[in-house]
Amino acid sequence: MSPAPFRLTRAQVRKIDRISIEKYHIPGIVLMENAAIHGADFAWKLLDGMAGDVHIVCGGGNNGGDGLSIARHLHNRGCRVTILLATDPSHFKGDALINWQIAQAMELDVGRAEPCAITGRADLIIDALFGTGLARPINGAMRDTILEMNQWRDNILSIDLPSGLDCDSGEPLGPACIRAANTITFVAEKAGFANPTARHYTGHVTVADIGCPREVIDEVLQSDGI
Repeated sequence: MSPAPFRLTRAQVRKIDRISIEKYHIPGIVLMENAAIHGADFAWKLLDGMAGDVHIVCGGGNNGGDGLSIARHLHNRGCRVTILLATDPSHFKGDALINWQIAQAMELDVGRAEPCAITGRADLIIDALFGTGLARPINGAMRDTILEMNQWRDNILSIDLPSGLDCDSGEPLGPACIRAANTITFVAEKAGFANPTARHYTGHVTVADIGCPREVIDEVLQSDGI
């Protein structure tokens, strides 16, 4: 895992995913699985290769799907995994739904993502709430959950980018924004990571390849004049 020599906007991330799936016939579930394997590997490294207590806070989109898959891989390594859902599971669809069905079949421990569920008991808290598509402030119960999670920021690993951080500007979208110790991001850093403010939320950033063809990335960057 090493930094790519470019950063991606929200629109470019969507293009890369779409072209990889439509033109190069890579199923979205393969990209999600690759992301999850890297995420689990990195989480295992943060746990010093020891099977600890891990809380994975999952939203209803593909970022949540990444979290569900990471839960499976860490469970298989012996970790005591708790999935904390910030959405009604009936809202899962597509690739995230597949991973939810797998988690159910494996009878993984599942609870609700609410402030009282976030405690210092966990050796690692994984933020899989929102990905690059978020463009509005986080409100309601999820806002309170994020504020509680931030009490344990030294134990937080964000998946792709901290939930509540704008992908393009690197500024928080509102008062509820994850402050992670580490972020594992996919394909390349996001455009907003160039903003010095973003580092207060991302912590240390690691880039992981999820198998999008290099030709796709070149096509998207060239079409945007990069």
